[in-house]
Amino acid sequence: MPAPLPSPRTTLPGDAPSRDGRPCVLIVEDSYMLLELLVTLCEQHGIATLTASSGEAALMLLREHGGRIDWLLTDIRLPGLVDGWSVAEAYRQIQPHRPVIYSSTTANLRHPAVPGSIFVTKPYVIADILRLARMMGSEMEATRRLSA
Repeated sequence: MPAPLPSPRTTLPGDAPSRDGRPCVLIVEDSYMLLELLVTLCEQHGIATLTASSGEAALMLLREHGGRIDWLLTDIRLPGLVDGWSVAEAYRQIQPHRPVIYSSTTANLRHPAVPGSIFVTKPYVIADILRLARMMGSEMEATRRLSA
């Protein structure tokens, strides 16, 4: 029997992600070791994190903190009934102009991604993910301002 997955958690003080001015990422990843590595590296780069190891847990965090999440990094294949595609669609409803990065070990994209998102194949370089999120956030913010 596989080990139980960790519950959703926040590595932020209190119940207010990014209230301290740091950007906040929701990381949805069912590999506990990779999830912990991503959290550690994000924190080292000044990025606050919320984490979920299933799509259902991610949706719960989106309901609770969605307006404060600056970008989403989600695995596509997750345990349970809610996959990364669904998590991204829910996030896009809350944050229509913020970055979404999908990740998976396979490059088979049969489902349409949300607009303005990118796909990275595992294994990936964490620093590249951080750079991509910052770049996407800047570009999407500029586009939003131009269309406003």
